[in-house]
Amino acid sequence: MITRKRLATGACALLAALTVGLLPATAPTAAADAGPGAADTPKESPKVELVLDVSGSMRARDIDGQSRMAAAKQAFNEVLDAVPQEVRLGIRTLGADYPGQDRQRGCKDTRALYPVGPLDRTEAKTAVATLAPTGWTPIGPALLGAAEDLKGGEATKRIVLITDGEDTCAPLDPCEVAREIAAKGIHLVIDTLGLVPDLKTRRQLMCIAEATGGTYTSVHRTEELSGRVRQLVDRAADPVVTPVATEGAGRCADAPVLKPGLYTDRQAFGQHRWYRVNVLPGQELRASVSVSADRAVNNDYGVLLRALTLHGREIVRGSEAGDGRTDVLSTGLRYPKKDDEAALADDTKSAAETVCLQVSNSFSAPPSVKTTPGMPVELAVDVVDGPGSASDAASFGLGRGWWLLGALVLAGFLGGLIWGWLSRWRVAVWRTH
Repeated sequence: MITRKRLATGACALLAALTVGLLPATAPTAAADAGPGAADTPKESPKVELVLDVSGSMRARDIDGQSRMAAAKQAFNEVLDAVPQEVRLGIRTLGADYPGQDRQRGCKDTRALYPVGPLDRTEAKTAVATLAPTGWTPIGPALLGAAEDLKGGEATKRIVLITDGEDTCAPLDPCEVAREIAAKGIHLVIDTLGLVPDLKTRRQLMCIAEATGGTYTSVHRTEELSGRVRQLVDRAADPVVTPVATEGAGRCADAPVLKPGLYTDRQAFGQHRWYRVNVLPGQELRASVSVSADRAVNNDYGVLLRALTLHGREIVRGSEAGDGRTDVLSTGLRYPKKDDEAALADDTKSAAETVCLQVSNSFSAPPSVKTTPGMPVELAVDVVDGPGSASDAASFGLGRGWWLLGALVLAGFLGGLIWGWLSRWRVAVWRTH
């Protein structure tokens, strides 16, 4: 028994050593790759505006035995105590001031209760404490006002809308307002929270959130409300990559030249958009695209990403869906360019090759759905050093994953041999006894 345990322990140690030896060396840290001075680059403080519904329906007492307004005030106090120091926060109300029946006046009832900026917790709490359920529910005008409050700069921007009902100021559709805000390319995300929402409210708030890449949450308890708002404010403080707004062209010759980075654009139904990327010999272009169906679309649609060079080389990748239940379609490709052997021999600098990227979609929509602005497009572009030779593992398309695959195959093979030897040895011992 002791001999068998020692053999098993030794076998495991051997396999572990072989596996570790085959794995690639640890990659350099992000800080090292960033280069000197990267950590000293100042970043703009994120901006968040909380938009609170103070309409008459907020008097309903169905959240933990208290009114919706009381639950919102309690949640706000907890959130204000926990706001990260670096976040510039503001509060905007809708339906807080006009109690009458004049629709025109009621649909203008939105104002900045606390301006976006460094937070004075006591002042903000005092402002919220004075609120009382009053008037209409002008969600569309409130979103426009909040977008104006947050404009300017390249900081992360977030609107958190808290309401218990749908907009009462049609024909200004808040979902269309959200799409217009997203189409401006100001990288503003709208998250929505519905307090005990009905079906119509839920659908409208989901549409607003989806139009800007935000989230929707249904809330039935005070604890849920405070926890979710705090989570969204904290998320705004997290470092993120801010996409750069760009505009693709109808043909490659007129397309913008993109450097490695993340880009956003808008694309109409069934449209083709072109972009250009310069790739040097010995480099590899990696590109991916996502198109968001931010409104109702017909079944059977797809997204295509095509890379085309002036020399006729072409790579096409696509993705498709059939049932209309997919909100985002994504696809990607890799284009490696071989080293210029003549330039290497002469020790001269090689010329870059222009790669044309075409993004196409086959979306269509019912006649009742507005097709403008176009659907959100997110394009990621990266240019990295390509495989040095055909023997490089990256040239097979799996990159360093081949090392792990090889280690697993070898480990399985050796494990099978050792297990078989131990089994035969055990049977031989059993027969002698």
